Amino acid sequence: MKKISVYTAASIVIANMIGTGVFTSIGFQLNAIHNTWSIVSLWVLGGLLSLFGAFAYAELGTHYKESGGDYIYLSRIFHPVLGYLSAWAGLTVGFSAPVALAAMAFTHYLSPVLGLPASPFMAVGIIVAIGLLHSFTIQHSSGMQNVSTLVKIGFILVLIVLGIGYAAPSANALQWDNHWQKEMLQPGFAVSMVYVAFAYTGWNAAAYVVDEISNPHISLPRALIGSTLFVTVVYVLFQYVLLKHATVADLKGREDVTFIAFNNILGSTGGKWVSAFIAIQLIATISSYLWVGSRVTWALAQENTLWQPVSKKNQNGIPVAAIWLHVCIAIVLLLTGSFEKILLYAGFILQLMATLTVATSLFTTPKTYPTFKSPLKPFLQIIFLLFNVWVLVFTLIDKPIESLMGIGILLIGLVLYAFDKPYNQPKKATMNES
Repeated sequence: MKKISVYTAASIVIANMIGTGVFTSIGFQLNAIHNTWSIVSLWVLGGLLSLFGAFAYAELGTHYKESGGDYIYLSRIFHPVLGYLSAWAGLTVGFSAPVALAAMAFTHYLSPVLGLPASPFMAVGIIVAIGLLHSFTIQHSSGMQNVSTLVKIGFILVLIVLGIGYAAPSANALQWDNHWQKEMLQPGFAVSMVYVAFAYTGWNAAAYVVDEISNPHISLPRALIGSTLFVTVVYVLFQYVLLKHATVADLKGREDVTFIAFNNILGSTGGKWVSAFIAIQLIATISSYLWVGSRVTWALAQENTLWQPVSKKNQNGIPVAAIWLHVCIAIVLLLTGSFEKILLYAGFILQLMATLTVATSLFTTPKTYPTFKSPLKPFLQIIFLLFNVWVLVFTLIDKPIESLMGIGILLIGLVLYAFDKPYNQPKKATMNES
């Protein structure tokens, strides 16, 4: 099977990361915190933690030959039940929920431009269309991913340049006082971190398709670390632009914050064009999550009887059945959930799974084969783990319903595991030979 380049691997990471979160979540953060230093700190901290996580995943991804990410690492290092739960969480929420959220946002931003009412049929249509495009060859997937990610990057950079270049209105959401010292100690700061963590979700994306990457021992670390650093800078600048061009009252509790801010900059006509491009760039997000998520589900299906129907690949090595299972679940989430609730319980589960997986990296000791070695190990991983546990605890306290929904999904997965049977024995830890 033809391998993908480091550039395609990086485009998967960037497309996973730059999705709905960066364009929507600041409105929800403003429900709890208002100080600009607090908000900037959230996004810088989110970037640093993602970078620490990227180090760990780069090490794990170059250690093992198999695609599948969390499923492989947790199964091989801790216990198959944890790998099973991570794959189940990815199938039901972790990779399917971001697809649903991106499709919701796609409809929300594109409908006003077309002069049509927001319709779930438009969102369903875009998910189905992208699922179809991923169902043929890796060249199809790679080409679509690279082009759509370039559009995404160009678009957000243009918005940042416009936002910095235009003068700020007299009334805006920028607050540079010392109130951040109190806000950062409040539960709302930790809960706001869930939105940030969701926006950064995807920093580990290339590790899920490692056996499709050319020269993974070199390309994977470059894709994960370089993309994470780039996106962190973009995110911090973009939040500043949103705060600069709208008031707290305008943005608070709203998901269409980007449209609001750029409508103030460019007027209604310019705002519509921005809205249209937000919708278009979300195509890359939907594409990348369907690509990555289907590989995790395929890895699960290789070793568990219940999932055997989605264990097959087509003649070009594409797990078509797994792709369409993700398409169907994303459509169900789209039709049955609200944007904020899906974002919260998806964010809770994703953070929990990433925490467990980074913990596995503490148990790897690569010595005799070419692989990436995480710098300052284990200190950066311990910082990542402690902070994530802090956020998870505060989220459970402040948003118990959404958090318990996430835990409930994992409990359902535990029940399935009890009745499932392995039909292939998990492989021993394998190392990259190249």
